[in-house]
This record gives sequence, structure tokens and C-alpha cells, in this order.
Amino acid sequence: MKRLLTLVLAATMLVMPLTACAAESEAEGTGAAEGGQFVVGFDAEFPPMGFVADDGSYTGFDLDLAAEVADRLGLEFVAQPIAWDSKDQELNSGNIDCIWNGFTISGREDQYAWTEAYMDNNQVVVVRSDSAIASLADLEGAVVAVQKDSSGLAALEENTDLMNSFAELVQVDDYLNAMLELESGAIDAIVMDEIVARYEIQQSGRDFIVLDEAVASEEYGVGFALGNEDLRDQVQATLEEMAADGTLAQISNEWFGEDITTIG
Repeated sequence: MKRLLTLVLAATMLVMPLTACAAESEAEGTGAAEGGQFVVGFDAEFPPMGFVADDGSYTGFDLDLAAEVADRLGLEFVAQPIAWDSKDQELNSGNIDCIWNGFTISGREDQYAWTEAYMDNNQVVVVRSDSAIASLADLEGAVVAVQKDSSGLAALEENTDLMNSFAELVQVDDYLNAMLELESGAIDAIVMDEIVARYEIQQSGRDFIVLDEAVASEEYGVGFALGNEDLRDQVQATLEEMAADGTLAQISNEWFGEDITTIG
């Protein structure tokens, strides 16, 4: 009897690890976010894509999209503000599941697992309305600000003739401070995302204009760490579902008064 009991216990011990390994393998294969959460890294001073509302909550167009995606995937949405120049460290360490905040694909195609582009954008120049700067050529000798590690900086680095014509290129932590510097006259111009620039000018009432001539054109996507294609694919499929049922257009209209999304 004891020998039979021993054989039964041994068989049970063999089956349990195999079952646990199978369950673990199945969980890893789903590509679901850790702990049932969808943690989105964003720049908290980048309206209208992601920013701090008057009541202290995090809000924005991209955050609304991400929250809807999380809800449809059955995940808890977590908006995680990050320092933009530390975004890669945050992503690769697992502190966040993706970067979703007016994140430009152009020039970064091989650095992340991207969704398809969901919005077009330009890098533009913002100046005071009374400025003598009316074109890119007029930036010669000007003090120009751009956010650190941003698409605006990348666009300038690809246009060395333009960048080298500046008297100084000032790299700032965020564009809201840059706009204060522009308003005070400490700088002459800002190179930044057109969507953000026009929204902030409209909301703040600052006496700024956007030059007609763009520095570069680009597309926004959601960036995941390389190797996390499973979660990327789930988010992509959900965005396509939202486009098909009109939710993308609805959220876009709430923020911009029109549908400016590009997912078919």
C-alpha cells in the first residue's frame, strides 16, 4: 500500500510542474500587459496629446485613445508620466508597456515595435506675431528652442544647413516652458509639432503664429519595445476596430473638431 501511495505522489509531482509550465507558457503567449495593466508612458506637458488637467488628472487625445484600447482588451489603464529624454530607459526596463504621446515613427522605424500610423503631423516653426521671421530662411541668426530628444530636434539634425544658420539652438525639457520663453522674448522661435503648437496657441490665446513652411512631415504611432510584438498586434487590432465602429473619429472630433486620424 505504501509503495502504491509513493508512486501516486511521484506521478502527481511530475504532472504539477508540467501543468504549471504549460499555464505559464500560455500566459506568455498572449502578449498581455503585466499584471493585467496597460501602462502608457507619456509626456505630461504635451497638450493636447497628454497633459495635466486643471483638476490634476492626466488627460489628452492619446490618453483617451489608450484608455479605450485598454478597456476593450480588459486591462486596467495606467497613464505614466515620463521624462521624454528617458523614454527608452522606461520602456526597456519594463516600467511602461509603450510610448503613446504624439510619438513620431519617422527616423525611429527600427528602434521600436510600431503600430501603424494613426495620425499625420508636421514639425513647424512658432514665432511671435510681431516677429520679422516669416520663413525658414529668416531663422538665420535667430535663437531657436526645441525639446530634448524630440522629433523636432531630429528634423533639425537632418537639416544641418538650417540648424547651422541659427545663432543658438536651445534644448528645453518641454514646450510649455519654451512658449513662456518665446513670449518673454528670451528666444526667437520654437520648432515643434504642429498639432501641439496650434492647440496650445488656441487654448492659451498667446499672440503666436505658425509659419506656413514646415521643417519636416511625419506620422504618429504607438511604440513598443522590440520583442513585444504580441501586445503591439493586440493594440493595432483594437485601433482598427475603433476606426471601423467610429470611436476613433468620435474621440478626434472631441479634441480637434474633426476627424484627423489616418487608420482606414
